[in-house]
Amino acid sequence: MKTSSNKISIVKASGEVVQFSLAKLKKSLKRTGANDEVIEYILQTVQEELYEGITTKEIYNRAFALLKKKKTVLASKYKLKKAIYELGPTGFPFEHFIGTILKFSGYKVTVGAILQGECVEHEVDVLAHKNNETTVVECKFHSERGLVCNIKIPLYIRSRYQDVKNYWNTFKKHETTLTQGWVVTNTRFTKDAIQYGNCVGLYLLSWDYPSKNSLKDIIDRLGLYPITVSTLLTKREKQFLLNRDIVLCRELIKDNFYLDHLGVSDMRKKRILTEIDQLCNS
Repeated sequence: MKTSSNKISIVKASGEVVQFSLAKLKKSLKRTGANDEVIEYILQTVQEELYEGITTKEIYNRAFALLKKKKTVLASKYKLKKAIYELGPTGFPFEHFIGTILKFSGYKVTVGAILQGECVEHEVDVLAHKNNETTVVECKFHSERGLVCNIKIPLYIRSRYQDVKNYWNTFKKHETTLTQGWVVTNTRFTKDAIQYGNCVGLYLLSWDYPSKNSLKDIIDRLGLYPITVSTLLTKREKQFLLNRDIVLCRELIKDNFYLDHLGVSDMRKKRILTEIDQLCNS
């Protein structure tokens, strides 16, 4: 007799074994904008193919393939988390990605700034200015699935931020006040990391935190998808664009001449731009 899907054990990227959750899969599918009919079809198909010990990667790959058959823009939205991993492995494209999100949110941004602290100089990932206030943003990028940000990360970043703040707010030539330090990651924070960050006043932003205003929520709400979500661009083409600071799909719409530089045919160029336009405006 077939085992109920509610009792199937699955293996996460971290190696942790958990019970399969139909509700979680349904929630991730709904985020793509797929209609109820498509979602129910995928849920039924995936359930029929489950087996004890299946990996989350295998479940994801199957759901992704089914979505792509229905509509490529749905598959692009579904692969958002994977697409952010594909910004690696150095982490610099992720820093640029976060900086670009802040620009679209009204900040004046510098990526890779050298700041004097009270004790020593520090290189910070992103420096953001808005309304006479300055924010220091430190990015922790993981290119491997299953890794998390533990308490050591906010502990270390808080000490650097405090050193910069002590100098910044006493230096008369600065026209803004340094008011906040952020820690941004493409994975997740441990409970201790969140507890410590909240206690000392660091703003923590991760794939799923804070609730309703996490990294994935902001990207979906503002339509600020990384170029790596595209299901039509090749890996080589994506890397070419990233090397030219085309990190967002919105930027490719504006600077689509790069597709000509890549030798993309007119017909394929039209398909790529249509996919991206639908993604950004869905």
